[in-house]
Amino acid sequence: MRGRTLRVVATLVVTGLCTAYLLWKIDLDDTARTVGDARLLPLVGSLAIMLVTLLPMAYRWQILLAARGIPDRLPWLLRAYLTSYAAGQVLPTSIGGDAMRIYESARRHPGRTGDLAGSVLLERALGGIATLALAAAGFVLAVGHYDVGIYVWLELLFVLGSILLAYLFFARSAREPLRRSVGTLRRLRLERPLRALYAGIHAYRAHGRVLLAVFALTLALQTVRILAIYLAGVSAGVDLSPRVYYVMGPLLFLVMLVPFSINGLAVREAFFVSFLGTVGVAAEPAFATGFLFFIVTIAMAVPGAVILGWEGLRGAARAGVPDA
Repeated sequence: MRGRTLRVVATLVVTGLCTAYLLWKIDLDDTARTVGDARLLPLVGSLAIMLVTLLPMAYRWQILLAARGIPDRLPWLLRAYLTSYAAGQVLPTSIGGDAMRIYESARRHPGRTGDLAGSVLLERALGGIATLALAAAGFVLAVGHYDVGIYVWLELLFVLGSILLAYLFFARSAREPLRRSVGTLRRLRLERPLRALYAGIHAYRAHGRVLLAVFALTLALQTVRILAIYLAGVSAGVDLSPRVYYVMGPLLFLVMLVPFSINGLAVREAFFVSFLGTVGVAAEPAFATGFLFFIVTIAMAVPGAVILGWEGLRGAARAGVPDA
């Protein structure tokens, strides 16, 4: 109960601070006008990119599951992705969608929760690493053109954190330091789930070729998906090269993992205003870019919500049929 209260308080504080920042930076009338004048075609293009890339993302997950001896059909995995986006609208940000995928797939494969969680989180980690690789390329392209200041250092910290996590999950020499934390984790009642998660991810150490193939696919996907953010900016009238978004994208994905927000509201828009402000974009179109990208994520949730609603109705109808 205490944990839930702390989370609610933290969510209100974070959302409140970001909202105050936005109210300080933007003119509400100008912002509403900018959003209202948004171009529809780039926004449709942004949504199309996000939806079309779900199929290869489902295939990527299928590869990871197959490596651990968990076969599953591509249509169902695609359905799991769609419903996870719907769940992400009511659960804490992207983490809620991942939890939904783990929960639903665990029902299909009893006794494999650790491996399933490992595949989902490894997929997320590889996505972060691929995006950081793009950020490095984007940063090189941005040198001499844009000054993104502190954000480059934040990305460096993210890179170092990713390297540390890779060491902890895959290096045999990390086992001894991890063993020392078992007592503390046991007292916090985290030892069993974290042990299962570690085992699920560490097992991929024996599948180097699979990891390389998945990373290559992820790199291609992230290259395309960052263009969806760029198109949201085009829709809002932001005149910037796509290379800025390859520096910005990794940090946006990191921001969207912050659990202390109401579906990322205010946090996401504050990030857009702050980052795009460093490259000369006015607060109002910067806010509009973030808000329009939020509209795209809401639209992505519609197919999953329809699927869940249809399945719920079918289940209710079956429950209402009397036995013969």
